[in-house]
Amino acid sequence: MALPLLPGYGFNRNVGKDKFHRMLVTEGKPGIDELPLRQRSKPKYSVFPKEMGSGVPSWVAFDKQILSFDAYVEDEVHDKRQENYRIRYHKILFYPEDDTIQVYEPPVKNSGLPQGTIIRRHRIPLPPPDDDQFYTVYCFNISIDIVFYGRTFKIYDCDAFTKNFLKNIGVKLNPPSQCPEDPYMKTRREVLECMQPLRPYESFDTLKQFLEYDGKVLRFFCLWDDSSLFGDCRQLILDYFLSDDTIEIKELLPRNSGRTPVSWFLRRGKLPKYGPPGVYQPGEVTDRVVLNVYTGFTLSPVRGYLLDKYKLGKLEQEFYKDSDLSVGTTINVWGRKVLLCDCDEFTKTYYKTKYGIDNFTSISCKAPSPPKIEGNFPRYTGFTSEVESVRPSLGLVPIPRPNVEEFWKFMENDSYGYMSNILRFFAKLITDKCADEDRLFIISYVLSNNTISVFEPIERNSGYTGGLFLKKMRIKRPRQEVIKSGLSEYIQPEELYIGAKVNLNGYIFILLNADEYTLKFMEENSDRYPFSNLELALQKLKDEKSKSTEIKQIFRAADYNLTKTVDYNTFREILMNITLGKLTDQELITIVRHYGVPEEPCTDVNILIAMAHEQFKRTLFENFDRLISCCVYEDREQKKVLPRKDIKRLCKSSSLPLSDDLLEALLCKFEDSEKQINYESFFSALNWRTNRLPELIKASPLKERCEDVWIGMPSPIPSKYINYLKFLKDVYGLQVE
Repeated sequence: MALPLLPGYGFNRNVGKDKFHRMLVTEGKPGIDELPLRQRSKPKYSVFPKEMGSGVPSWVAFDKQILSFDAYVEDEVHDKRQENYRIRYHKILFYPEDDTIQVYEPPVKNSGLPQGTIIRRHRIPLPPPDDDQFYTVYCFNISIDIVFYGRTFKIYDCDAFTKNFLKNIGVKLNPPSQCPEDPYMKTRREVLECMQPLRPYESFDTLKQFLEYDGKVLRFFCLWDDSSLFGDCRQLILDYFLSDDTIEIKELLPRNSGRTPVSWFLRRGKLPKYGPPGVYQPGEVTDRVVLNVYTGFTLSPVRGYLLDKYKLGKLEQEFYKDSDLSVGTTINVWGRKVLLCDCDEFTKTYYKTKYGIDNFTSISCKAPSPPKIEGNFPRYTGFTSEVESVRPSLGLVPIPRPNVEEFWKFMENDSYGYMSNILRFFAKLITDKCADEDRLFIISYVLSNNTISVFEPIERNSGYTGGLFLKKMRIKRPRQEVIKSGLSEYIQPEELYIGAKVNLNGYIFILLNADEYTLKFMEENSDRYPFSNLELALQKLKDEKSKSTEIKQIFRAADYNLTKTVDYNTFREILMNITLGKLTDQELITIVRHYGVPEEPCTDVNILIAMAHEQFKRTLFENFDRLISCCVYEDREQKKVLPRKDIKRLCKSSSLPLSDDLLEALLCKFEDSEKQINYESFFSALNWRTNRLPELIKASPLKERCEDVWIGMPSPIPSKYINYLKFLKDVYGLQVE
């Protein structure tokens, strides 16, 4: 028997000890008396001696091995009339590695008792008078009573691993006994079974459908026509969830619709086919029809419920299924007729696989546009502008509203970089006055705001001031009423082409020619400018295919020098005679620009030097001696020549005020066959102080008189010579030997 831990019952462990100092952690030597820092010693509690089995310790041999015993305890109940005792089931876990024991009670739902771990894991001593010893594995068996701290546990069974373990160590197992049933739990279970209407059993198993179709949704795009007095058409999205046959509807609100955005148009749930069904009393809509069981007037009435297998009085409701939905079907959404217009790709694949439906012709979900109401504007009286006179008719409050179309048109056609987006034409004034017959004008059409300006070039001793003839403004088309209801029509850019007559505020102009940018712009946008469409122009010539042989002879006779080209005037006269005047001047110039022979520019070196001198004089550039000194430094072999790239690099680094094109042209004129440049002669020629040249007089294109008799007025021609061989081959398929 162990001695109590009381004064006088123990003995002093320090008797005979003469050193009581504290040993430091670093003084301990692992393996002798102490352990290293942060290392715990393994327990030595094991009933098995070292000679049995292998030489490994017990905490290694029996690691993670647990012996599990099933036991119960009979607890007396003193304060209840319904029961005298209660059976409580426990699990006894024995750990062979250190002979520790743990007891826990499996939790029972709504038991009202503290359950779980009853005895935590530790070594449990034997009951008195052997309380100085502890339980070992040999103390356990089946169909025995075991006492833990005065509480008796009756072991009635164990698991298969425990049985095998006990047999291997030589323990003879008793046969398992019967475990009694708790009378209170039995009574409670019977009451609960009577309260559940499961006789006859009716299954509502939806787990299979959920596991198969979870996350799979059918999507339809719908349209609800709510075009009542203050309604309109509403676009909806219907989602059908295959996992539980529920439907959710959301609304697509357009921008600035004025409606309050909501999360759902219809919250997720089952949608009845014939809705709204009305208001039902509680209990009318149920899954099961339940009958009350009446047993009469007895001392111990039996309370219970029973399912009605005939389902008398059950309210049947039909809900929409996936088979009821298809493109083009109208469904009832709580009294609202919703049309299914289209579906997504997953929905199409689902119906094609399950129901074999292949026809998914979509219906337009967009609501039809309302009829346009034309506003009756008041008659224009001539005061102010037309826009200002119409403004009060658009609203009671004169708030300036930006014209979005005009703004985007301005942004697209505004000038940027080398794209001016301005069409310029050379024009001549048509008048009966002899003094005004020779006057030339430049008509500019701005594409960004459809405005027109007219400028007259200044000519000395002409008798006219020149300059701005008509300021930039929008010009109305002729022959329109001044006082009328509605807006006026203005001249559009498609009405301007070479050879056309334009009436600008009473002045009639004939368009003689256009600049390069205008011609190129009209050819690139030939869908808007049909007279610049090469195919349409050649089609007029192809209609005269019967005269192809005669045309070939005419061109052959005109080319008496056999140069395979004809001049512009001859080419124009031949085509005008062929088409009998059907070919316009714009179409003729389009053909000439396509089949014309390009002229190789051959600029005189003196002209280039004069242009450079003009730039140097403008910027007062005089550092030519410094440039020559730099070239002498670069010329290590003293050949007085340098490569062209070195001269160009030196000019760029010295900020020579010349454009890239002019500098390239000058370098080409001064380089030799080996692409070497004599830098002394090059920079001496550019020195405008020492090498003086006459000033460059720019000749205006309006002053150049060409041999173009059909116009009779100064105007540049697109090309002097035309390759008629290529023209005949493309138009008539002819080849001239």
